[in-house]
Amino acid sequence: MSKKILLLVHKDLVPPNDIKGKPDRFKSPWITEYDVKEALTSLGYEVLIFGVVDDIHSLINQIKEFKPHGIFNLLEEFNYDPRSDYKVIALLEMMNIKYTGCNPRGLMIARDKALSKKILKHHKVGTPQFFTLPKNKKRKLPKGIKYPVIVKCLYEEASYGIAQSSICHSEEKLHERVAYIHSNLEQDAIIEEFIAGQELYVGIIGNKKLTNLPVWELQFNKVESPEKEIYSSRAKWNKDYRDRKGITNGPAKLSKYLEDKVVKACKKTYQLLELSGYARIDLRLTDDGKVYILEANPNPNIASDDEFANSAVFDGIKYNELIEKLLA
Repeated sequence: MSKKILLLVHKDLVPPNDIKGKPDRFKSPWITEYDVKEALTSLGYEVLIFGVVDDIHSLINQIKEFKPHGIFNLLEEFNYDPRSDYKVIALLEMMNIKYTGCNPRGLMIARDKALSKKILKHHKVGTPQFFTLPKNKKRKLPKGIKYPVIVKCLYEEASYGIAQSSICHSEEKLHERVAYIHSNLEQDAIIEEFIAGQELYVGIIGNKKLTNLPVWELQFNKVESPEKEIYSSRAKWNKDYRDRKGITNGPAKLSKYLEDKVVKACKKTYQLLELSGYARIDLRLTDDGKVYILEANPNPNIASDDEFANSAVFDGIKYNELIEKLLA
């Protein structure tokens, strides 16, 4: 009898049943869910996809009815709040259900960019200077801001709300972008010093014993100053934009010294933020060899053509093997 796996996803990201041929990866928001389901099925698991928005009782009933051996968790929010996904995982722990990915405490810490940066700074891990501007609260800008800065949503991920206009070179532009984050996106804002340099990613797998995937680099091959580019929403999801700027990703060309330095910082970040399962650590490496952790992403995108999976394949781990490894 095959083992049962409940694939937990957002309700809007359940792949359609009538897929024919290979899906368009830039027009299919459910591509990760589709890839993971296909991999699990080909590995011999009985897979049931279950979509959740805000009804926790339906999830409990489905678990009782399906009786899965474990849950493959691809949920990144609950009730449209990325800060609440940890509550669902806490429920799974109370039900004594095994699951993939990060534990509730690690999710809670890492989702709050300001909190995670405070922890890293306390332990002397390099990360950009920052301050926050919550919506619906009056707060003056701190003195001595060094421009440029980059304005992001405090709790969101996947480049949500990030565009070229997120990089601000003046107080006027900073106010404009913060107002956009507050009013249009209805989010709190975090403002960081902008670090020019190589944008790198390191996949980490494990709980107590950690394994790192090869250091991966985001590359802008058709621009004059790639170190000043950012991974905006368009850079991630717009094929024409990617083609125009020559955006690719591949193994980083680093000396052994720098590679070891980057990996050490990423593993330390993973441990300090109490992550588990797997995560992708995003960072920048400056021309003078300084490492700046941008953020940690527990349960990152694991579509078959995303950075995490690509770096695994480069390391000799085929996609199906990677999914099996994350499940194990």
